[in-house]
Amino acid sequence: MIIDALDTMLIMGKPVQEEYLRARKWVETELDFDRDGRYSTFEITIRVLGGLLSAYALSNKDELYLRRAEELGDRLLPAFNTPHGLPIPNVNFHSEPHPNWGGEPISTAEAATLQLEFKYLTHITGKDKYWKAAEKVCIGFRFLQVSTEAVQVMDVIKEALKGENVVDGALAPINMNAQTGEFYYSDIRLGSRGDSYYEYLLKQYLQTNGTEPVYREMYDRAMAAIHKNLVFKTPRSGLSYIAELEPMRSAKIHEKWKVSPKQDHLVCFLGGSLQLGVTEGQSLDPKNLNKLSAGKQRDWKLGEELTRTCMATHQTKTGLSPEISVFYTESDVQSKTKDWHAKNRFDSRYILRPETVESLFLGWRLSGDVKYRNWGWDIFQAIEKHCKVPEGGYAGVESVFEVPVVFLDNMESFFLGETLKYLYLLFDESSNIALEKYVFNTEAHPLPIFSPKA
Repeated sequence: MIIDALDTMLIMGKPVQEEYLRARKWVETELDFDRDGRYSTFEITIRVLGGLLSAYALSNKDELYLRRAEELGDRLLPAFNTPHGLPIPNVNFHSEPHPNWGGEPISTAEAATLQLEFKYLTHITGKDKYWKAAEKVCIGFRFLQVSTEAVQVMDVIKEALKGENVVDGALAPINMNAQTGEFYYSDIRLGSRGDSYYEYLLKQYLQTNGTEPVYREMYDRAMAAIHKNLVFKTPRSGLSYIAELEPMRSAKIHEKWKVSPKQDHLVCFLGGSLQLGVTEGQSLDPKNLNKLSAGKQRDWKLGEELTRTCMATHQTKTGLSPEISVFYTESDVQSKTKDWHAKNRFDSRYILRPETVESLFLGWRLSGDVKYRNWGWDIFQAIEKHCKVPEGGYAGVESVFEVPVVFLDNMESFFLGETLKYLYLLFDESSNIALEKYVFNTEAHPLPIFSPKA
């Protein structure tokens, strides 16, 4: 919680200076990585390593954060000691990785959402071991997109390409085997376990100042595949959403995929990400949109539409959006009167997620359209009204459709690290964490853009 919030406090400045100094003291005297237990390689990287690296960058290079980040990076490196370099999903900082842990599935997002952090650690330490570990992970994904030959990491996609219902090789199944490098026959989606794989394709290209064009090419191919296979509209209002593809189980497996009109709140990152991909951090006057290439116009338009759809899911009694939305299709009777619904109480939760406000922040910075600020203010007011706990702090709610709300007994660290940060920056000066100078990791920790040393 503390490390996730360090850079939020640094960005906010004097009003939280006292809290920041207490947090820094904790990092110096109490933060201990010598722990005996299983910890997610992915979560520790994006939250803790990312938080320390961002604090280093924003604190005028406070050596304390560099020292702790390097210590953590060294403890994470054994996770990559697998035949194909894919990290095992869990680590123990008190011992070497257990051999059985590598046989567990690792998600595509977990494997391919470590690169910004490890590459920046190499940049500031001059030690290439971190870069090499993170880069090796990406090699298999390059084959995934450009080859249909018998490359081990492509087995599932290669088989799918033989079928009638073709799925583009730029779309990756969500589960992998860290030991064999093979994909499991699993869903294709931009929600849980898949989302930040696509996010980091673009951001790797941006982070290294455009010096790695392969990631821009991979990103463009992935976005084209998303347009082709995953974008759908509701019959009633024409809301654009990103569907999921589920593998069909039959005698002829690996051939066809079933479309599921389900969209996680996590997918709401994509609206802003698409707009960021169009401008690469520069602002765009919407009047000049027709001067862009057809592909960029397509991406910008879809980015706007997806963010509008995510805001539509906030049209609930609380003004908060559910964890998962299911959209009605032509075959649903309800499609004449409604666009979407939540299937059950579990899906109806709101857990203080940041993805919609992330896209609002990017939309505002890149276009200057005041609607993004207006929408952000609506969300902030809803959080204040329904999520603020009288005794202090904030909590998620069991159902966004019920008032008065029932609190969930939890405040995720990403509320401080992401949601509040993006809301603050949405209303702050655009020079604070300029998009031409920083790229945000998937936990909203801004890392400086740099040109790699030869």
